[in-house]
Amino acid sequence: MGKIRKKTLLVTLWSVISLAVPPGSAGGTTVEMLALDVPVLTHKEYSPVLHFRVVGNGDKPWYLNEIKVSLKGSSLPGNGVRSASLFTGTKKDQYGRKDPGRMLSVAQPAGRTIHFSPGYKAMSDTIECWVTVNLDKSAFSPKAKLVVSALEVKASDGMAIPVNFVPVTRRIGVAVRNPGQDGIHTSRIPGLETTSRGTLIALYDARNERDDDLQGDIDIVINRSTDGGRTWGPVIKAIDMGEYGGLPERYNGVSDGSVLYDPKEDVVYATGLWMHGILDPKDGKWVENLTDTSTVWNHQWRSCGSQPGYDIKRSSQFLISKSHDDGQTWSEPVNITRQVKDSVHWLLAPAPGRGIVMKDGTLVFPAEGRDSAGGAYSTIIYSGDHGKTWTCGSPATFNTNECQVVELSDGSLILNARHRANRRLKTGNGRAIAVTKDMGKTWTEHQTSRKALVEPACQGSLYRHDYKRNGTEKHVLLFSNPSDTDRRIRHTIKVSFDDGETWPEEYWMLLDGEWGAGYSCMTSIDNETIGIFYEGSQADIQFQAIPLADLLKDRY
Repeated sequence: MGKIRKKTLLVTLWSVISLAVPPGSAGGTTVEMLALDVPVLTHKEYSPVLHFRVVGNGDKPWYLNEIKVSLKGSSLPGNGVRSASLFTGTKKDQYGRKDPGRMLSVAQPAGRTIHFSPGYKAMSDTIECWVTVNLDKSAFSPKAKLVVSALEVKASDGMAIPVNFVPVTRRIGVAVRNPGQDGIHTSRIPGLETTSRGTLIALYDARNERDDDLQGDIDIVINRSTDGGRTWGPVIKAIDMGEYGGLPERYNGVSDGSVLYDPKEDVVYATGLWMHGILDPKDGKWVENLTDTSTVWNHQWRSCGSQPGYDIKRSSQFLISKSHDDGQTWSEPVNITRQVKDSVHWLLAPAPGRGIVMKDGTLVFPAEGRDSAGGAYSTIIYSGDHGKTWTCGSPATFNTNECQVVELSDGSLILNARHRANRRLKTGNGRAIAVTKDMGKTWTEHQTSRKALVEPACQGSLYRHDYKRNGTEKHVLLFSNPSDTDRRIRHTIKVSFDDGETWPEEYWMLLDGEWGAGYSCMTSIDNETIGIFYEGSQADIQFQAIPLADLLKDRY
């Protein structure tokens, strides 16, 4: 369910921001700062830190001679900033996201100062500039920050223009998945889990040929990190159906994965939805003679893309795979469709993200489906015998799909779901939320349902973090998504101290203000640190580690 319409992608947030003091000027040349609220990423060659305009004096050609940037106040471990680059103009990637355009100059930082000498001849009165950095991988840590505290520009009039602005502080993250990396066209749909060894398992769709939902050549894969997210190992396939049934891989795609770790059995689970072949979009009939060059396409959520019954030529299949060695190798997937899907329903699929283990050891995955009329709903599947058998709950919410689940203080489960009616809904926008006390047999609408946690109709991450403070067991609920009613911008983490009854705005943390595909998943790295793997503006999927103290502030 990760497909984004192109006209949505073209919307961005770059705009002139108001400065605390007027922009710098000298001899008619002025400098205007432009909005840029993004993390700085390791494993990314050009990570933007500043965006501004230099406006010359009149319409005659003029020169941009020098730019100085101060990083005083930064706290970067290791080798920090390896190099910096100055760009002019803007280019768009395949989704319409804005990136720096033409490179003008490269500089090696001298201490906490970056000095560019572009000597660039401007043929118009305005130059759009970007400053980017290339970070050493050692620069990543939960507490690391890059601070841009001063900017000075010198144009052909010879006068240095000090630009006054409030120092900009940027958190450090990791570009875990970049476009085209490892021969994978696009990486999407993140899941994230932590094992008892402290290993982070980052799961996602490897969309090998193109960025599109099923049907297509898609595998469920993972990367592992054994150092808290600073570095990540190679791609490991968790579920890949290959050329099954005489059909090529592009007609045996597996997508929308979810991950779960069972500490008692020391087993990692990965789920995925397998689509075998194609049902004709017009009449729902099985399409014969598909080859590598066939172009017919359909989707499990579109009209007749998946239908009642269990046969692989009629209905998409719910698969689950296991790893007994901390995610290094994976078993052949087991098809649990007949266990969890009602035969009259059109679809039962994993809800992308992660599952949970309840206090009594029950394994729970969020799930989504289409009922006997083809309508969308959200629910759970669960296992009380450590994955040997699985049971599906009843629909919790309708006209919903992607969802996440956590256990509350009283042992009940709360389900937080994407509501399809929220797309571009300005008023009355809110996630659908329901609670069950009997493992999904019955559900009660939560008092915050459709009233809190706005969204642009996008997957979101709900997570419970348990921690100790002064010997006392505590927990908070965390929620992340693009916090906007229209666009997948302003990716934000929100905190609830009362099991989801309230989400006070003073405990919201903006991670990435610009456009990204918007899906996310959180985990506990340790007692004091939260990890988030999300589709932000600076990579296909990026990772950040957030100190709990930064989220809880005065209530830490």
